[in-house]
Amino acid sequence: MQYADVILPLAVDGVFTYILPVALQAKVAEGSRVRVPLGRSKHYVGIVMRLHDNKPQFQCREIDEVLDAQPMLLPYQLRMWQWISDYYMSSLGDVMVAALPAGLKQTDKYKPRMEQYVTLAPAFQSEQRLRVLYGQLHRSTAQDHLLSVFLQLSHWDSLQGSSPIEPIHEVTREELLNESHATSAVLNLLVKRGALALYEKEVGRLNLNAVATDPPHPLNDIQQQALDSIGLQFEQKNVVLLHGVTSSGKTEIYIHLIQKTISEGKQVLYLLPEIALTVQMMMRLKRVFGNRLGIYHSKYSDAERVEIWRKQLSAEPYDVILGARSAVFLPFQRLGLVVIDEEHESSYKQQDPAPRYHARSVAIVMAQMLGAKTLLGTATPCIETYHNALLGKYGLVTLSQRYKGVQLPQIELVDIKDLRHRKMMRGPLSPQLLSAMREALTAGEQVILFQNRRGFAQMLECPTCGWTPRCENCDVTLTYHKTTGQLVCHYCGYTCPVPSVCPACGERHLFSRGFGTEKIEDIVREEFPEARVARMDLDSTRSKNAYDRIINDFSSGRTNVLIGTQMVTKGLDFGRVTVVGILDADTMLNFPDFRAYEQAFMMMAQVSGRAGRRGKQGRVFLQTRSPELPVIHQVIAHDYKGFYHDVIQERTDFHYPPFYHLVFVYLKHRNSDVVELAAQELGNRLRQGFGARVLGPDKPSVARVKNMAIRKIIVKLENGANLPRCKQYMLEVYRLLMQDKRYASLQVYYDVDPQ
Repeated sequence: MQYADVILPLAVDGVFTYILPVALQAKVAEGSRVRVPLGRSKHYVGIVMRLHDNKPQFQCREIDEVLDAQPMLLPYQLRMWQWISDYYMSSLGDVMVAALPAGLKQTDKYKPRMEQYVTLAPAFQSEQRLRVLYGQLHRSTAQDHLLSVFLQLSHWDSLQGSSPIEPIHEVTREELLNESHATSAVLNLLVKRGALALYEKEVGRLNLNAVATDPPHPLNDIQQQALDSIGLQFEQKNVVLLHGVTSSGKTEIYIHLIQKTISEGKQVLYLLPEIALTVQMMMRLKRVFGNRLGIYHSKYSDAERVEIWRKQLSAEPYDVILGARSAVFLPFQRLGLVVIDEEHESSYKQQDPAPRYHARSVAIVMAQMLGAKTLLGTATPCIETYHNALLGKYGLVTLSQRYKGVQLPQIELVDIKDLRHRKMMRGPLSPQLLSAMREALTAGEQVILFQNRRGFAQMLECPTCGWTPRCENCDVTLTYHKTTGQLVCHYCGYTCPVPSVCPACGERHLFSRGFGTEKIEDIVREEFPEARVARMDLDSTRSKNAYDRIINDFSSGRTNVLIGTQMVTKGLDFGRVTVVGILDADTMLNFPDFRAYEQAFMMMAQVSGRAGRRGKQGRVFLQTRSPELPVIHQVIAHDYKGFYHDVIQERTDFHYPPFYHLVFVYLKHRNSDVVELAAQELGNRLRQGFGARVLGPDKPSVARVKNMAIRKIIVKLENGANLPRCKQYMLEVYRLLMQDKRYASLQVYYDVDPQ
């Protein structure tokens, strides 16, 4: 008897074993989708992980159905799923949920998009029979007109005898009704007469029409040297870091490398950290690669993502896939190159739910499995990446000049603490920034303002008693969103209307504290009524086409001030931006995390790089209350190496990456006493194996989310430690803990290599 180990989309360790009926054995393979029963009445779509003849020690049920003629996963994908599950300490079911589009996980079979077409009935496919038909229709003007339009569109009007001179074109029902301005009733009468016939045909949701393409732009000498150096390094290294300052022309190097790869018959995966970036990059790549380019990210409908997945398994897959982190899960039959642009971005790390994978790490592992090369590109490398490059584990190519010799922006330090003390500044925009904005807008130039907080105000506060509205489910204050007139929790989504009076003391005037992007937008519109202002944050980009509209409007000059959160820092290329304002550097620097300075440096350096990319040197105004910090001066001096050396010394002293691996262990329970007790017990058990490598448990900065109390334990594992064995020990300790009935409802999860 044959058995199948099946992955189900459930957060349960291991796989489920089923009997494979004899009738299905010829239809199934590893990677196939199957429909299986579970429990008394439930059925799931699962993925066959392994076929074998080993009879299990428990009673098995049979697989109900094999859903596809061919497997939906290639063999390397199953190996990659297993690696993700092991490394990130999550179940294979979690990996399946993250990897597959929803349409491939449903018990109902995926329904392809069908469209109705019209054809001439066989009985009338001759000149003589058509004349008879026209004679029958001479009193029905509407039917006569519709038939004439159909014959023209389809070229059946070119009949000579029973053979058409011109090739017959297929005509959709919608096209015919639109062109003839006829009603469905008229068409149905012709069908009833037997003159026309309707049929359905599967049509893809993907646009596969031929697109005119142009060759890549020629590289200058510096870019060509970098490209040649990358090629040489790839002969010795599987991974190469391209460290190029902002606007140094890295993208054109990528395009030339992609063209070389696909000319060798191989495929390319091009990863970007944000969906917003795919808008501009798609246009640049489409110009060169046309319909050989596919786009894959979460803003696409599920049906579109299913069709892209199926196309990648077909005989004619896309040669180039451009996408956000989920694109790493697509099947590739002949992958030759992975490009990870803005490789430093924390957006590549999946935070919730599990698996909490890092797309950069997964892509590197996948490329190694398939014998492909990986190119990491950025102006501000991740500390671990740069460390690996300096050690020689990765190749390193440097571009230290901007394209065509354009100067890096001039970054001006603005001490807002001093300005407020001297009463020269009340709002979020300093006099220096306001003056530069006015000058730029008068000259027809553009401005970007970066404020890494959405909403109108950070909080509301009663000036009399100090009351502030807090979330009912989380330990956080509610953010005021003026456009919706609501207070919003950015952790659980809880909303409530803004109170008209203070519920604690009855005060009628509540003050707003802090500045979000909405408030900045209002202030800019008031200061510059003639300016055309746009805002790019999570609230303004919820719809599918919002990114395209905002970016296209700014690129074309229809808007000239763009206000945004970290979305505006990520590699966008706007030619007319001459002024950038970093409105509050301190909110990034004061975040309680060991990566706070690293991420702050990167965001400030990246958003500064949006200025002055075409000719004129840009100006950046860095507003801070802590002008004495070395990191501020390193941003101003564009001194990545100095910043790296300072950070790497701290990481050495305090046992952080890249010298140690981190695993954050989170415990959640509705009862804070239970979670505290469980955390103490788990921490003590972990210390028995790891000793001083275990820190905590402690309360995280937000210790209650969605009515769940949270505790956090940090495990630091030095380089050279046996990571698989350490993780196995952690899982065994967890299983022992969960034998205690007091912890039946306890949730425990792991964040490996947190960002």
